Amino acid sequence: MNQGSMPELSWEAVDRLAAAVAAAGRRAGLPYVAVQSDLGDPKPMTDGNGHAYAESLPWVDAGAAYWRDRALALRSSFLLAARVFAEPIWFAEGRLGSWRPTHSLDAIDCSRVTEEFGYTGAIIAPAHLAGGQVGAVVWVTTAPIDIPAIFAAHAAEMFTTALQFLAAHSELATRRRRLTPATLSPREAQCVRWAAAGKTNAEIAAILSLSVSTVRFHLRNAAEKLGAATRARLIQLATAMGFLGRHV
Repeated sequence: MNQGSMPELSWEAVDRLAAAVAAAGRRAGLPYVAVQSDLGDPKPMTDGNGHAYAESLPWVDAGAAYWRDRALALRSSFLLAARVFAEPIWFAEGRLGSWRPTHSLDAIDCSRVTEEFGYTGAIIAPAHLAGGQVGAVVWVTTAPIDIPAIFAAHAAEMFTTALQFLAAHSELATRRRRLTPATLSPREAQCVRWAAAGKTNAEIAAILSLSVSTVRFHLRNAAEKLGAATRARLIQLATAMGFLGRHV
């Protein structure tokens, strides 16, 4: 198939991929699913109409509105695992593993997950996307489950489906924020480089002989151009896109 015959990516196509993600979990016996295309974004992942996918995808306790908890990505052991490991991950009997031996997951404490949340098994699909963005799809169950057998039979398909969904969503979300590639002004890039060096706004202002409000203005503009919701995400994106490559 040549590129000209490929259908244009649309929000309808992304919604179909979201449904495919949920269906893959059901086939594997993991009926509950949580999704986030950017673990650094405190806002929930939304569809083309701005509605959180968490409101339509099944979860263990949908009434708890877990997606409104901005600290979840910092506390969740499953999402921490997605940050440090880029391949499919299983959870069972209080521990994490993958298709091969790895020490990357050994330090993540999941010993109380079943006791605290009722999850007896899970499969986590990390998605390490363009620009340093990290997302994840997490499928869980509260029923007895043979995770090794299910992981062997379904993890590859689930991982592929999750990656397609999160990558497509990320691309459309980026298009929605900006229609042309982002470019930072010299002053914006300068402020971001000093922020990456660990300087506060007041310190940057003193270094560059600017007011603190002007530094905030430049950093806010840079964040909007790159689609960054936090200072840390701004630095991450600016680094990945090469804006911090030159000396200040």
